[in-house]
Amino acid sequence: MFVAANFISALAYVLNYILEAYLWIIIIRSLLSWVNPDPYNPIVQFFFKVTEPVLYPVRKAMRTYSTGIDFSPMVVILLIIFLKRFLIGSLYGLAMRLQ
Repeated sequence: MFVAANFISALAYVLNYILEAYLWIIIIRSLLSWVNPDPYNPIVQFFFKVTEPVLYPVRKAMRTYSTGIDFSPMVVILLIIFLKRFLIGSLYGLAMRLQ
């Protein structure tokens, strides 16, 4: 049973780092929107390509186009924090119970 516990613990560990990295990518993308960078810059294109598949559905569901303020990064950041607390915590707890 310890093999399954180690697998779940490792999965939780990797997911935690992936969610943390994506959280920082969302934050950097939000900061980039304030300075209006060169859209042909490969780094800027990377941030937009990585974040837009997640931000667009949230932006579409919120329908805040008329206000001019985009709250979708904040919603996604809150969702990432929730997933880190709930999902990662649950996986670590399950791994501890399996040992």
